[in-house]
Amino acid sequence: MTNEARYSRYTRTMLQLSKNLLSKSVLSLRTGTSIATIIGPIINPNNLKVEGFYCQDRFDKKQLVLLYQDIRDILPQGYVVNDHAVLAEADELIRLKDVIDLNFQILGKQVVTVGKQHVGKVSDYATETDTMYIQKIYVAQSILKSFTGGSLSVDRTQVNEITPKRIIINDLLKTAPATAAAVA
Repeated sequence: MTNEARYSRYTRTMLQLSKNLLSKSVLSLRTGTSIATIIGPIINPNNLKVEGFYCQDRFDKKQLVLLYQDIRDILPQGYVVNDHAVLAEADELIRLKDVIDLNFQILGKQVVTVGKQHVGKVSDYATETDTMYIQKIYVAQSILKSFTGGSLSVDRTQVNEITPKRIIINDLLKTAPATAAAVA
């Protein structure tokens, strides 16, 4: 395997923060130009998958949808698609109607444990670009907790339930005090 192929495979399977997924161009292979701009994700709360993106059409400024499966490649410049025909209006996407109607927004969502302990709010998330599954959720804790513990990274396997108002995660482990007596 050449270094170029190894690098290409590595960059495709990276985790990308939400800000790196948004405000990018949608690039057409057919015309070689930008045809739209990504403005927001469509997230399925049942499996934490980014099913697609809302985008603004460059030509008539309408809000359209780009489905994840229509993306051919992800470049630093934007998302590569075949042509403008892959962009669809939201009401045309029958299979995603329920997900689109939920209008699930993960940023700012409350995070609590199964034991009802308030952890904080979602400040960011990381998505695996090969599958578009959200792998990590970053939680901003209150000012008091951030002095003692900083921010918190929650893996998708720790998510127990997602409701319209909050994300419920498994209980956090308590850390042992660092003042344990040494045996002589």
